[in-house]
Amino acid sequence: MSPDVVRSPGEQWPRRRWRPRPRLNWALRMSLAVVWPVSALVYDLRLRHADRIPARGGVLLVANHVSVLDPLACAMLVYDAGRVPRFLAKDSVFTGLAGTILRAAGQIPVHRGTVAAQSSMGAAERALAAGEVVVIYPEGSVTRDPDWWPMQPRTGVARLALATDAVVVPLAQWGPQRVHDYHAKQFHPRLRTRAEYLVGEPVDLADLRARVQEGRPVTTELLRETTDRLMGRVRDQLGEIRGETPPVAVHPRPARRTPGDLPGAAGVA
Repeated sequence: MSPDVVRSPGEQWPRRRWRPRPRLNWALRMSLAVVWPVSALVYDLRLRHADRIPARGGVLLVANHVSVLDPLACAMLVYDAGRVPRFLAKDSVFTGLAGTILRAAGQIPVHRGTVAAQSSMGAAERALAAGEVVVIYPEGSVTRDPDWWPMQPRTGVARLALATDAVVVPLAQWGPQRVHDYHAKQFHPRLRTRAEYLVGEPVDLADLRARVQEGRPVTTELLRETTDRLMGRVRDQLGEIRGETPPVAVHPRPARRTPGDLPGAAGVA
């Protein structure tokens, strides 16, 4: 069956088409040696429309965040699509040996609440300009919505999307929360939990980028409009995976950052 055939939510989804693997440095090879077997044991990865992740060029992959473990599955699907992902992650994980490996693997530390937060945005922009794949969770942390719909996002994703010419691809994911339930603070060790991913068509931002290119100021309204357009696509795709209609109301994000805040919006409100 063609990968583009839409199946009912209860049926198995076809996997992505194989692409040539990129060359990896020592840190990426070490990371892959850990992430691949763990992901294979923990998740039964299902993916639709992997071909929508461009084979080359800068890509900003915009995803919803349902678990502290979903970066594992997300990293594997990007790698299986023939690309190397670069995640924005909180700076506290960049310590010791793990920090050395993460930095050498090209991951981007986020120094939230400090002047250095802007350096994270700069690093992400340079990665996109160099033709790499940057993964961002605009919510900034695992969603607090009790039904796991995306909560109110931050606008760091909009700044990246408007400041670059990268292809912006929405990604909806569903299933990793069954392994680690952030809301209940419970880990459910089980093998081959189904994790479903739907890659959307690239989001057309030509009209919004044109405003910036014309010299108009990057206002809060423009950032919010851009963010809402991107996350609106992610919410719709998540609804397609779940076979449900996303709620109109969007759950507010926490007023204060908590220890559960992991990859996200580079500290930009």
